[in-house]
Amino acid sequence: MGRGKIEIKRIENATNRQVTFSKRRGGLLKKAHELAVLCDAQLGVIIFSASGKMFEYCSPCSSMRQIIDRYQKVSGTRIPEYDNQQVYCEITRMKNENDKLQASMRTLTGEDLSTLTMNDLHQLEQQLEISVNRVRSRKNQLLQQQMENLRRKEHLLEDQNNHLCRILAEHQAALEHKVVEPPPMLDHFGPFYDDQARNMLQLSPQLHPFRLQPTQPNLQDPGLQRHGLQLWT
Repeated sequence: MGRGKIEIKRIENATNRQVTFSKRRGGLLKKAHELAVLCDAQLGVIIFSASGKMFEYCSPCSSMRQIIDRYQKVSGTRIPEYDNQQVYCEITRMKNENDKLQASMRTLTGEDLSTLTMNDLHQLEQQLEISVNRVRSRKNQLLQQQMENLRRKEHLLEDQNNHLCRILAEHQAALEHKVVEPPPMLDHFGPFYDDQARNMLQLSPQLHPFRLQPTQPNLQDPGLQRHGLQLWT
């Protein structure tokens, strides 16, 4: 069963297009070689891929240059070539343009004015005045921008200074109106002050009557009565 006909149009898929190019290029070069050998034909094939890569084939015992020269003789067409005279003319033209530009620059800077006429000097003066006005306008614009930036920076610094002054004033006012706290109670200072407080207390027999049971012989000492203690048996 034979294959169906393939529609001749550009292959959209890049991978399929590259594969098809490689296969058909090889087949074309093979057919060209067979034609040159079998039929003793003089031919040349030049192929450029989509990426710009070149492939070529020419028949044996000949070169691509010979085939192109023969084609030009038969068809009557000529491929333009640049000889040394054309290259020299192009270099001369570029050199003259460079000399003119250098002379114009020397004229604008006032280095070479000897060849200028009155009209040329008048035109040069007007051109320089226009250039100076443009330079001054641009300079004034830059100065104005710098002044505006400095004013904005000044306002920012003033706001920061005022804010710091307010903070400092509030801090000083808080220090002046600070309330001194009373000293802590004596019982907060530990057992040492507790012992002293107990030693300073005086036991009154009227307010605090105590009844002590004598369990030791020394409790019956009459000297205890001098301290306000009464014993009951």
